[in-house]
Amino acid sequence: MKLIRYGSPGEEKPGLILPDGKKIDVSFFIHDYNRDFFETGGLEKLQEWLQADGKSVAEIDDSVRLGPPVAETSKIVCVGLNYADHAKEGGMAIPTEPILFFKATSSIVGPNDDMVIPKNSKKSDWEVELAVVIGKKASYVSEDDALDYVAGYCVHNDYSEREFQLERGGQWVKGKSCDTFAPMGPYLATKDEIEDVDHLHLWLKVNGEMKQDGNTSDFIFKVPHLVSYISQFMTLLPGDIISTGTPAGVGLGFNPPQYLKAGDEVELGIDGLGVSRQRVRSYQG
Repeated sequence: MKLIRYGSPGEEKPGLILPDGKKIDVSFFIHDYNRDFFETGGLEKLQEWLQADGKSVAEIDDSVRLGPPVAETSKIVCVGLNYADHAKEGGMAIPTEPILFFKATSSIVGPNDDMVIPKNSKKSDWEVELAVVIGKKASYVSEDDALDYVAGYCVHNDYSEREFQLERGGQWVKGKSCDTFAPMGPYLATKDEIEDVDHLHLWLKVNGEMKQDGNTSDFIFKVPHLVSYISQFMTLLPGDIISTGTPAGVGLGFNPPQYLKAGDEVELGIDGLGVSRQRVRSYQG
């Protein structure tokens, strides 16, 4: 299944994208795609309903805004330097264990919402990433069982302000958590939609020019390892997101570096997970 949330920010309702591309409303059957939904077997119930009654419901017009496909995420756990080529372009050593950092959930927006360059920012950058959505409470899980705790996957643009991240002292979270820095979606694809999560093409363009062109086959640490590893240090809750790192081609890696400016358009996608687009604008306030 492909799960969407649609409507105005803060007022999104749950929906689905059917195999024929039609978007349908399921808000009369599901309250929201949140922790309670995943914890109470919501995916299985939704699948059963869809097979029995899912063809005679209201359609959603393509002009309606899409929100982030998961509600009430408690945390975004990001993995740094999970592609060897990205580590190389940054002049950093290949990690021997996953590098973890947090991204504030207040940065989450819809897949096509504007990206706002933060106040006093000079080095706002892009990062296409595969996001893993947790489907049930995970604590000390084994690598062999790790995928049982995954609900599905979506596209994430891990926007980063490099000066805040690297030149202002402390941990990376300051450069990762600005408002609008985590567009998610356009949809959450359940595991059955993705044949091989470790072999997905992912890409990103700025103003139509290809900047990132990679594949999850180049992961240093694959999804089962990441889920298991992170669960040794913290409990992952349903709706939590693990963002698995980005391939080479970020703005910081160019010589000279390239950063976003107002008026730019960013487009990105992953095989089987759709495409998102953000227009860049300056902070005003």
